[in-house]
Amino acid sequence: MESDPMTAPKAARGSRAVSQPVAAPLTRAAIFLIVTVNPGSDNRAILRSFCGDLCALLRAVEFRDLEGGLSCVMGFGSNAWDRLFGPPRPAELHSFREIRADGRHAVSTPGDLLFHIRAKRMDLCFELATQIMSRIGDAVSPVDEVHGFRYFDDRDLLGFVDGTENPRGEAVIDATLIGEEDAAFAGGSYVIVQKYLHDLDGWNALSTEAQERIIGRTKLSDIEFGRFNQADVGTQCTHDDCR
Repeated sequence: MESDPMTAPKAARGSRAVSQPVAAPLTRAAIFLIVTVNPGSDNRAILRSFCGDLCALLRAVEFRDLEGGLSCVMGFGSNAWDRLFGPPRPAELHSFREIRADGRHAVSTPGDLLFHIRAKRMDLCFELATQIMSRIGDAVSPVDEVHGFRYFDDRDLLGFVDGTENPRGEAVIDATLIGEEDAAFAGGSYVIVQKYLHDLDGWNALSTEAQERIIGRTKLSDIEFGRFNQADVGTQCTHDDCR
C-alpha cells in the first residue's frame, strides 16, 4: 500500500512533496483502520475529495491537545490506486503476494485504504477515527480495526521488547521514504500490513531459554545474542503460530 498518494500529482508537476508522518515517534496508543472502497463513481469522488480534507480534520482534533502527539498516515492499496487515481503509479506499489513456506502462511487480505492513527492518548485516536468514518463512512466498508496500546515495560504480548532494531534519526527517513529512484513519488512511502496470530498457551509453556533462542535476544535485558544460530528458530517450538 502506498502511504503518500495525495502529494504525488503535485510532485509530478514539479511542486515539493510533503511527506506524511510515517517517521513520527512511537506513542502509547494507536488505531489501525482498514476499509474497502464501495463501488460507484460518487464514492470514488468522495474519497478523492477527502484526500485534501484529512489534514484539516487532523488539525481540528489535534488542537484539543497540542501535546498529545496525534498523527495519521493514509495509505492506498494497489487496486484502489488504479480506481481512484489511475496512472502514473508508484513503481513498487502492488498487492501483497501470498506466501506459503514450511507450514507457515502469510495471507493476502482485502483492504483499499489504511489509516494509521497514533497519539499519546487513545481518546485522540478514537476521536479522529470517528471523524474520519463520519466523513467517508458511506463510501467505504470497514474490514479491520486494531487498537494498539503500550504494554508492560514496552514489551509485546510475547514478553519481549518489540521494535528494538528499528532505525532512528535520519536512518528512519532513508529506510521509509521514496527518493530519486522514483522521482515523481519522492517523499511517499510503502507499507505492508500484517497481523500475527500467536498460540500464547503454547508459547508460555516454553522455558525462557527456549523463547530466547527463538527470538534471538535475552528476555530480561533485551540484548541480542552475539552469535545467533538461525537453525535454532525452527526447532525450538512445535506450534505453527510461534514459528
